[in-house]
Amino acid sequence: MENVNELNEIQKVRLKKLEDLKAMGVAPFGKKFSISHSLQQIKDNFDEFENQMVKVAGRIMAIRGHGKAAFFDIQDQTGKLQIYIRKNDVSEETFKLYGLLDIGDIVGVEGKVFRSKKGEISVSVSNLTLLSKSLRPLPEKWHGLKDTDTRYRQRYLDLITNPEVKQTFIIRSKIISAMRRYLDERGFIEVETPVLSPIAGGAAARPFITHHNALDIDLYLRIATELYLKRLIVGGFEKVYEIGKDFRNEGISIKHNPEFTMIELYQAYADYKDMMELMENMIAHIAQEVLGTTKVNYQGVEIDLTPPWKRMTMVEAVNHYANIDFSTIKSDEEAREIARKLGIEEVGDNDTKGKVLNLIFEEKVEPNLVQPTFIYDYPIEISPLAKKIEDNPDFTYRFEAFIYGREMGNAFSELNDPLDQRERFLQQLKEREAGDEEAHAFDEDYIIALEHGMPPTGGLGIGIDRLVMLFTDSYSIRDVILFPTMRPKQ
Repeated sequence: MENVNELNEIQKVRLKKLEDLKAMGVAPFGKKFSISHSLQQIKDNFDEFENQMVKVAGRIMAIRGHGKAAFFDIQDQTGKLQIYIRKNDVSEETFKLYGLLDIGDIVGVEGKVFRSKKGEISVSVSNLTLLSKSLRPLPEKWHGLKDTDTRYRQRYLDLITNPEVKQTFIIRSKIISAMRRYLDERGFIEVETPVLSPIAGGAAARPFITHHNALDIDLYLRIATELYLKRLIVGGFEKVYEIGKDFRNEGISIKHNPEFTMIELYQAYADYKDMMELMENMIAHIAQEVLGTTKVNYQGVEIDLTPPWKRMTMVEAVNHYANIDFSTIKSDEEAREIARKLGIEEVGDNDTKGKVLNLIFEEKVEPNLVQPTFIYDYPIEISPLAKKIEDNPDFTYRFEAFIYGREMGNAFSELNDPLDQRERFLQQLKEREAGDEEAHAFDEDYIIALEHGMPPTGGLGIGIDRLVMLFTDSYSIRDVILFPTMRPKQ
């Protein structure tokens, strides 16, 4: 930890410089500054800019020398550039101003582009403008710090001192832009649905609850956009998507943040197999556009996103990786016994065969799904919004996509039978009453919407944060969320 007394001394020195600047008539927190070029533009096009006057701005990251001539480095969003100042080339006031500058200050520079004796592209100062005085020092040896907690809490420092972090969030922006373009070009319409809702539906999760004073009602931050988007399909929109925040009142881990970004999309007259094709093609397309390849390196493993991805039913996957053939298991009790023998502690006394199958899958299969894999045909008990398989009604037309042992997407042939949907909701209600806080809420209005008729529909949800983790080789979800949720400081 930084020495508090030392910090206070540095701040005292900087506050003294602040007063000195004011005494000189210099505004320490300046006005607009018109920039002619970014720093990287100048470095990339030196032949064009050599001996030309430019106006650049950025934060001072290093200072070398305080004699009659000195160098300092400034940094903008695009990179760093060396600045040269010589006493004989500038006014006395400008050189005096330079003497009051510190690392962390933000300055505007007007001057001529040249190459130094050491061959470094530089700008020679003719005019210097202070744009903002930094009253606190930047962290020293930031690259050597292992305190990720501080990095997440003070993301601005992380961004200033670690260019690769800034690059992660630039890639994030490009991923979302490419996703939008991909869907827009295929006739999808982007929509916005409520974040505050009287019912938390569309997923199995604990919601955040808030209160609306004027209406005197409790409202929930949405856990998914699903049920509103499917109402739009009822209303006649045939291809819709929404990229937005969902909120789930759950634990924090390297894969979970209570506030996260999802894309959900729905296509009328389609099914879950169409969603498989759309997902694998879209993700591969985005990778090619943003990274220039469909092969990405994640935590030392090469992940090949080239379609088609591997496909297995959940029963096949459990048989393959856990050597248990659920097609031969006749009763819930038999399934529970097998799970207990495997050491799966989460098995409840009343868990059905389908629930047990999923528990075994999560523990024994998921970690093995490193390369992109679609696991499809999920038990009906854990899929209250998916359509039943006609000749195997214990299962639904649902898949999840896994990469590096993590769920990346979830999709259904959407349940459009209002009578079946009502029964599923009632079953979920029983489970909620029995103590399952994540069981799906009963949504009467949604059933009324279905009673007006919803065409056969394919729906898909993808976690944007996890996708960004994959594309940027980020270990934790906190590395790809600018301001992740943090435990309060003690």
